[in-house]
Amino acid sequence: MVDHRHILGIFAVVIPDNMSAIVDTADAVAPRFNAAFLEYAQSRGFVIDPARVRSPKDKPKVERQVQYVRGSYFAGEDIVDLADAQRRATTWCATTAGLRTHGTTQWRPLEVFRLEEAPLLAPAPSERYDLPLYATPKVHRDHHIEVDKALYSVPGNLIGFRVNARADALLVKVFHRGQLIKVHPRQRQGGRHSDACDLPTGTEVYAMRDIEALKAMAAVHGRSVGAYATALLDSPLPWTRMRQVYRLLGLAKKWGATRVEAACGRALEAEAVDVGLIARMLERATENAPPAESASTVSNVIPGRFSRDASDFATATLLPRPRDHLGPPESRSPTMILAGSGGVKNVVAPSMRERVRAACSATNDQDRLRRFGVSASSGSRRAPTTGFCRRR
Repeated sequence: MVDHRHILGIFAVVIPDNMSAIVDTADAVAPRFNAAFLEYAQSRGFVIDPARVRSPKDKPKVERQVQYVRGSYFAGEDIVDLADAQRRATTWCATTAGLRTHGTTQWRPLEVFRLEEAPLLAPAPSERYDLPLYATPKVHRDHHIEVDKALYSVPGNLIGFRVNARADALLVKVFHRGQLIKVHPRQRQGGRHSDACDLPTGTEVYAMRDIEALKAMAAVHGRSVGAYATALLDSPLPWTRMRQVYRLLGLAKKWGATRVEAACGRALEAEAVDVGLIARMLERATENAPPAESASTVSNVIPGRFSRDASDFATATLLPRPRDHLGPPESRSPTMILAGSGGVKNVVAPSMRERVRAACSATNDQDRLRRFGVSASSGSRRAPTTGFCRRR
């Protein structure tokens, strides 16, 4: 890398090797040059004439000086960094190499340069060359490309295609098939520059996050609709609520501006900012309904489902009589306790054997009597316990 302050002039023709920084495709007749170096040559005003591959005789004077520079300048030197190498090279060119006596011409090279070659050079550049950045980004679905970690919009329907981009310190130029299609000011990394004209019609407001334009679109349908949209966008991050305003605009398109205007006006009176509420009012056609009067008392008690008295659902439990009642077992009748809403009541329940005997005698069911172990006549055998009545 040579400092531009050390360049004393611009030569008319340069004969380089076929290095990749200059030549992309080597060819003896029509070589293909690197775009960055070709632009540099055009900006400085010189012509590129590369040597043929493996043909050092195309520039013999240059090749001959390689040995002299390697043996006189680099040999035995301990170079620290690039700045040290440039400083030593400047001193070496002005003294050792420039003031020596050339073996062929017997002239000092520095004197010959000042007398014969310097007048033939073009003026030296006064400013450092702004090295551009080249990229071939892909156009994404949002009509933007990424160049040096910054986003730029691209016109036309080029989604999925690759374009050529050139970015310098001031501008970013976008090319497609050799044609310049867009120019943007250069942005820092992480920045974004979009042109509304590059976006499809109808999407530029949302893509550009133009809050004021969205409010104006809502105000076209009525004053209350515009005020309601402004209330929806009243947030530290208003672009996060832009979809709610777009839904409000969709309701105006579906139900008509007059009905939406009435619904928004009634919602603003109640200070209810919710686009879903507007949609429900329009679906139920309640935007013009008078407000319902509030009831003086509101009962939250659900009436009973059954009309029968609670005592009809009382449960019974059979308990034995107190132990102080003596007598034969046949004379002891169990006590049935009824538990209900009216309290607890004690009644004397009939004997199980008597109940079974009475039921079976009425139907003359002898099999059922035998199954329960009860004879047809009164006896001393005890009846087995059933599921619905337990003898204790």
